[in-house]
Amino acid sequence: MSAQRVNTGRILGTPVPMLLPPEGAVHVLIVGEAPGPRGADKSGVPFFGDAAGKHLYGALQRLGAVVLPPEVDTLPWDGAAFTAAGLAPIAHGVALGNAYDRCPTNDGASFRAPLRAELESPRNLARLNRDLDQLVTHGLKGIVTLGRGATRTVDVLLAQKPRPTLARQALPHPSAQGLLSMAPDRGKGAKMAALQEVWMVGCQRAIMQAGYPAPPEALS
Repeated sequence: MSAQRVNTGRILGTPVPMLLPPEGAVHVLIVGEAPGPRGADKSGVPFFGDAAGKHLYGALQRLGAVVLPPEVDTLPWDGAAFTAAGLAPIAHGVALGNAYDRCPTNDGASFRAPLRAELESPRNLARLNRDLDQLVTHGLKGIVTLGRGATRTVDVLLAQKPRPTLARQALPHPSAQGLLSMAPDRGKGAKMAALQEVWMVGCQRAIMQAGYPAPPEALS
């Protein structure tokens, strides 16, 4: 990890590259919207330390698609804490990235959602195309998008440069807002833990439908 990511509470806003397996094929790319201020902005790893990323990594662990250092369980789910401890996940058969590769901010202190103009700028779409070109050479079969911003951006990308061999699955974002949006009556009366479990099972299913070769019993 870069030292510039350590010991700062401000948003760094530096690019967060994809998490790639150290070896072997990449079957599925998982795309979020943007690095979070307490998570990937500090850890330098997509979703690692982001509140919503905890549910994603839980689903990936069940599939055998990621290995987390055991020390993660002894620390708060926080990107700066993970960086200070020198921790990082290891991916197997999947890549993790974001539609926008840096934590958006106007003042270096407060997070804001990435603007559509930022997500669909020529520079950003070119970056995403380079990432896809790289992954296709490693056997990419499909993409799973998390949330409306990521889904819309990937759809724009694929409309500009069709890739008919790639499957595309879309999921709600695993944030509290995203989880509530997928529940009946917008989550009225629902328990968050139950919604998280439903999302994790749906995430596993979407990743397999996108091309990850996990056994059916992974959903049990």
